Amino acid sequence: MTGPRRDGASPRDPHLTGLEIWLTGTPAELDAATAALVTTGHLTQRGTRWPLTGNDAGRCRLYLRLNVTTTAKRPGRAPDTTGGALIDLDAARAHRRPA
Repeated sequence: MTGPRRDGASPRDPHLTGLEIWLTGTPAELDAATAALVTTGHLTQRGTRWPLTGNDAGRCRLYLRLNVTTTAKRPGRAPDTTGGALIDLDAARAHRRPA
């Protein structure tokens, strides 16, 4: 029997675990989202990128499964190297002129 290819795990597989994600976007957006998600855990399954048609031409669909470590330290922001200073919001509000 032939039909459309399923993109994901077989129902005959044992119980699946992990975070299951369907992404839709441009190829560049999918690459960026995948790279960001991989930093949160271990990529256990990556489906085939399927191009969309019609109004969504130029966009694709992608299936991902990740094992996310919930106890891992969350990635922080990179230190600010621009030399910018924090703004004292209370002082700024005190000197603000009414509209």
